[in-house]
Amino acid sequence: MTSRTGFFVLSGVLLLVALVCIGEGVQLIATGKPLGIGMGVCAFVIPLIGVWFLRQTVRFGRASERLARELEAEGGLPVDELRRTAGGRIDRASADEVFARRRAEAEESPGDWRVFFRLAVAYADAGDTPRARKTMQHAIRLHSTTGTTGTASTTGTTSTTESARSNA
Repeated sequence: MTSRTGFFVLSGVLLLVALVCIGEGVQLIATGKPLGIGMGVCAFVIPLIGVWFLRQTVRFGRASERLARELEAEGGLPVDELRRTAGGRIDRASADEVFARRRAEAEESPGDWRVFFRLAVAYADAGDTPRARKTMQHAIRLHSTTGTTGTASTTGTTSTTESARSNA
């Protein structure tokens, strides 16, 4: 199952569970008892949190795809230069080597969303998904502030790179 298919299946299940929670919440509130009303209100809040999370995930996916399309149009997508094992897995030393280069690029150009996009891909290749996501979010923020016309100013460069690396 591809990740996109899995996402749609899980989204459907989330929406189904949300409908069930709302139905149960209505029944609990209809009891008229304070405990039932409190639990019914909670049954309304839980689906709201789930739908909010789903919305954030969709926004993140669309934004990162938009950046990938733009980077591809510029010819700047990272090339797969990783060595692989006989089973097709990424060689850890190779991933670390590419990651070190990408991190150095990000430190040299802290306001360029393109280098942070490539750094996020390197984090993902190295198996560090939480940092890959944080770094991609940072690239999206940089893109939204700088657009496609270049790089932002280098104010706060140390904290930018450090926060992308340390927020796991």
